[in-house]
Amino acid sequence: MLDQAPLARFGGLLASDLRDVTRDPAALDSKGWWAVVADFEGGTVCARFGDVRTVGERRSPSAGDHWRGPAAHDWTSSLDRAGYEAGVRRIREHIAAGDVYQANLCRVLSARLPEPDTADVDELAALLAGGNPAPYSGTVRLPGHGVEVATASPELYLRRGGRTVESGPIKGTGRTEADLLPKDHAENVMIVDLVRNDLGRVCTPGSVTVPRLCEVEPHPGLVHLVSSVRGELAPGAGWAELFAATFPPGSVTGAPKSSALRIIDALETAPRGPYCGGVGWVDADRGTGRLAVGIRTFWIDRTAPGGPQLRFGTGAGITWGSEPHREWAETELKAERLLRVASGEYARSTTGRRHT
Repeated sequence: MLDQAPLARFGGLLASDLRDVTRDPAALDSKGWWAVVADFEGGTVCARFGDVRTVGERRSPSAGDHWRGPAAHDWTSSLDRAGYEAGVRRIREHIAAGDVYQANLCRVLSARLPEPDTADVDELAALLAGGNPAPYSGTVRLPGHGVEVATASPELYLRRGGRTVESGPIKGTGRTEADLLPKDHAENVMIVDLVRNDLGRVCTPGSVTVPRLCEVEPHPGLVHLVSSVRGELAPGAGWAELFAATFPPGSVTGAPKSSALRIIDALETAPRGPYCGGVGWVDADRGTGRLAVGIRTFWIDRTAPGGPQLRFGTGAGITWGSEPHREWAETELKAERLLRVASGEYARSTTGRRHT
C-alpha cells in the first residue's frame, strides 16, 4: 500500500499538512485554507490544511505513470440503456403533468480497481489534467476520511470574492456547436432562472444579475452552453447559508428543484456521491473560494462489496423536447473520453507512452 498522505490540489495550489476535518460548512468562514467535497446527497467534508503552496499548473512529464485504471470496457452502469431511456420517458410524463419543467437524469458507472493497494487518486488527476484539461480540475485525497476524488470539472458551482458570489451553470452539450438544439438553449435559460432564485435567497435584493447567457464554450471533445449568475451576499450570510440556499447545484437537479429531486430519487438506482455535488477550496483568511460542480469526476469507493471500485457519473438534462436515444447518447459522449483517460488508453493513443 502506498503511503498516501492527505492532500488537496487545485490548479497551481498544493495543500498538505492536514490540521482539521469537519462536516460543518460554517467552519469555512472561520480561518485557514480548506478543501471541500460535498456529496449530492448532502454530506460535506471540509478539510483544513496548514501548508498551501504554489507549485504551478504543469505536472511533471511522468505524472500519472503509476496509475492503473480499469479498461474502458470494464465499467458497469447503475442504469442500462433501456432503463435510462425509460427514465427519460417517465420524466416527460412528469413534465406533461405539470410536476416539473426539467430534471437531470444520471447514472453512476463503476469498475473494479485492478491494483487497489497502489491506486492513488492524485495520479489519476494527473492523467485527467493531460488528457482532459478543465478549468476546475483538482484532487482531494483524505484516505482516513473516505474521500478520494479527482475532478476534471468544466462547471463553476460557486466562486466567492468577499461578498460577491457567482455561479456558472452549464446546460446544453454537443460534439460541435451545430449539434446544439433550441431545446438546449431553453434548458439553459430554465436553469439560469433557478440559479437566480437560489442566489436571491442569500443575496441583497436587486443585486443578482446575469453577466452572460447561453455562450458556447469549447471543451475537449465537446461544447457546452454556459451562463453566469452573480450577486452580493446579504449581511450575515456566509458559506453555510450559501450551501443551504443553493445545494445541490441547479444544473444537475432541475426546475422546480424540490420536484426534480423527488423524481431523481424515484428514478435513479445509485447514490451520486461526489458526482453532481461540490468540489473545491475556500480560503477563509482572504474571503475567497471556488467550488466546481462535481461533474467529470472520479472517486474511489474502498467499501464497495467485492472490493474497491472506481466510480464516475454521467447524465443529461431532460425537458419536454428530449428524445430518449439522444439523451442516452449525450451521457455516452460525456463519459467516453474520460473513461479512456482513466484507463490509460488515451495516453497511449496520443503520446505513445506505455501504461501497462
